Amino acid sequence: MYLVKEIDDNIFRGNDIRGKYPSQINEEVAFVIGKSFGTVVKSKGYKSCVVGRDIRYSSSTISTNLIKGILSTGINVINLGIVTTPMYYFASMFLNIPSGIMVTASHNPKDENGFKFQFDGLNAKGEEVLAFRDFTKKREFSEGEGKLYFYYIDNDYIKLFKKSLKLEEKKLKVVLDLANATTCVIAKKIFDEFKFLDITYLYDVVDPNFPNHHPDPTIRANLEDLRKRVLEVGADVGISYDGDGDRLGVIDDKGNQIEADKLMIIFIRDLMNTKKKKEFLYDVKCSKTLSDEIKKLGAKEVVCRTGNSYEKAAIIEHNLAFGGEYCGHIFFRDRFPGFDSGIYASLRLIEILTKTDQKLSTMLDDVTKYYSTPEIKIATSDEEKLNIVEKVKEYVISKGYKYLDIDGVRVEFDDSWGLIRASNTGPNLTLRFEATTEKRLEEIKEEFMNLLK
Repeated sequence: MYLVKEIDDNIFRGNDIRGKYPSQINEEVAFVIGKSFGTVVKSKGYKSCVVGRDIRYSSSTISTNLIKGILSTGINVINLGIVTTPMYYFASMFLNIPSGIMVTASHNPKDENGFKFQFDGLNAKGEEVLAFRDFTKKREFSEGEGKLYFYYIDNDYIKLFKKSLKLEEKKLKVVLDLANATTCVIAKKIFDEFKFLDITYLYDVVDPNFPNHHPDPTIRANLEDLRKRVLEVGADVGISYDGDGDRLGVIDDKGNQIEADKLMIIFIRDLMNTKKKKEFLYDVKCSKTLSDEIKKLGAKEVVCRTGNSYEKAAIIEHNLAFGGEYCGHIFFRDRFPGFDSGIYASLRLIEILTKTDQKLSTMLDDVTKYYSTPEIKIATSDEEKLNIVEKVKEYVISKGYKYLDIDGVRVEFDDSWGLIRASNTGPNLTLRFEATTEKRLEEIKEEFMNLLK
């Protein structure tokens, strides 16, 4: 295949490779990425890698050409076909093949695609992604003839869930919104193992056009149909997943969204009873409510930069049983292997609900309340977003504010905090603000929004 001469530098992002199809990522780019990836894998002494893809229209041909590129370097490929990203992670572990690529753009718009990739069992991130970009530009690729194999991971994956969960046989009503996305290929097979649950499905047929709503469960509007159905059927909980199945969104029995940083409190309280090491991880976007609760429980906190690749690595580095981030990536490393799975996190929540008569809507009645904004995204260019964050940092320093800069700038006050950071996944700035009063929330938000203007 023709080796495309130029590849847009902007597709190489903080956690992965991602861009618009076909202008930035297409079949020719996929072939070059495959040759580059195969060459690196070969240099590390590996002989094989795993490849999976999501349900997007472009993923089929992109995956095919990616695999051709890898095979042309002499590396064997185990093709998983259509899988969720968590299934791809599991396949890498189960088959003991630490290198692989998942073709997906996760929750990004339907006209985008990308690659999540790993060389040594952990997703490439930050400088590793940039180093791969620079290596790819050199076009110094190995040659060879790899072999193509196929592996059906579904049955092994379902067995993992069966042995990693301890649900009581309680007939809870659950609404699952699969968003016409990749979880449609596995969710029913997993939930069928728990036949005592009363499941109502929404948008459970694959459709890459995402005709009902965008598959991003962090956005309230995308959960509106789920919220209505929970109230309509009197469900105990409603759950939605993102485009590739590694994140979740939750609606309680009263129709309220439980954001992931609050959801983590429920999980941590449950884990406090079983884990000797009481130390838990969260990212810089999370509410002070979570920090307050961890301290109240007598546990320790580890604050991490945003990005599931960073969090997964940090959880392993610190040997933690649990962690998560505001956008819905949840990591269990007690009975589960430590990768983020929206379906598994939802079943751990259901497990907790099967062991109590308490309603989900009451479980957080006793936590500290703060007023906060949802995640705010401001469009900019990839070139400019880092410059803007640096200027914000200069302003914060000039004002003498206390701040954390492990990921953008998180400004800390006694009664509030604000975060301005560059998105890992697109040409955006990401902002969030929180305070003890609505008045203070508006003040801190206004200060930094005006600064950005």
